[in-house]
Amino acid sequence: MVAADPPCYSRAVNAWVCPEYVTRYAPELWDATVQHILLTVASVVLGFVLAVALALVARRRARLRSVLLGSTTLVYTIPSLAMFSLLAQATGLSATTVVIGLALYSLSILVRNVLAGLDGVPDEVVEAATGLGYGRVRLLLRIEAPLALPVVMAGLRVATVSTVALVTLGTIVAYGGLGNMLANGLDDSFKAQVLTTSVLCVVLAVVLDLLIVAFTRLVTPWTRGAAV
Repeated sequence: MVAADPPCYSRAVNAWVCPEYVTRYAPELWDATVQHILLTVASVVLGFVLAVALALVARRRARLRSVLLGSTTLVYTIPSLAMFSLLAQATGLSATTVVIGLALYSLSILVRNVLAGLDGVPDEVVEAATGLGYGRVRLLLRIEAPLALPVVMAGLRVATVSTVALVTLGTIVAYGGLGNMLANGLDDSFKAQVLTTSVLCVVLAVVLDLLIVAFTRLVTPWTRGAAV
């Protein structure tokens, strides 16, 4: 009897491209991908909510705006190891640590885009709406927010793609989605696992980006003739 060839994910072969690995480890890859998606969405949603609130507070105060933009830039420069270590003192080694940390990182992009979108609303449009009796809240919701949406969504795309990559750093506290498997693959020199998890991260970023583009085109029909 002829001995069967070793699988392409064994130490004897250790191939980069290995369909057998994907088939056998499909449940683990699926669980890691789901965790990656949940961490990404939760982080971006939290970051977006915070960014909108901060931008609305700072938009009419030049000094506060400068402090806010400088602070978000400073936060983005904090190394992830230090960020997660500091947050873990309060939240422990949990998914919450990752979500809060990545939400804070996303503020550097989102706050700027929200402010840029609101600043881009033509003054004559605001004056006309005010003359028609629009109050501050109604003006924001009915006029300013829709016109600012394309710029805001462009920032959301960048923040989402960036967060997909940064989620892998959550492996520091054992909540890194595909990053956990990627780190294990690197530690074990497991080529098929390294390549597969890396490709899945790229695919996930592209899919989420396309979903945001589609949503943006749906809610801003007046921009469909231009590039999003």
